[in-house]
Amino acid sequence: MNDLKDRTKKFALRTIKLVESLSNSRTADVLGKQLLRSGTSVGANYRAACRARSDAEFRAKLGVVEEESDESAFWLELITDSGLMKAFLTAELFKEANELTAIMVSSIRTSRKAALIKKPASTK
Repeated sequence: MNDLKDRTKKFALRTIKLVESLSNSRTADVLGKQLLRSGTSVGANYRAACRARSDAEFRAKLGVVEEESDESAFWLELITDSGLMKAFLTAELFKEANELTAIMVSSIRTSRKAALIKKPASTK
């Protein structure tokens, strides 16, 4: 769990650096703010998931992390596709956003399966 805490924090820090390197155009400002919000939210929400009080709350919070990391990938695509930044400069962060999304999807599925196994069969 600490590995993912560190990884999501590094993702946030790399997002901050990328956003800070964008030009001062109106479009860069709007897209940068969106990326900054979603990219830093990944780590904050993952930390919240680690403090969840129940399995259901854990899965719900991981769902937020999944959404935010996927949204970060979207903003990175727009930044690249709009020509604000070259693809080779966003590629590693884009890859990390997609990997974090995949990790969260897998973790949610694993947690659901574990919850089904724990749940006693109903008796009638």
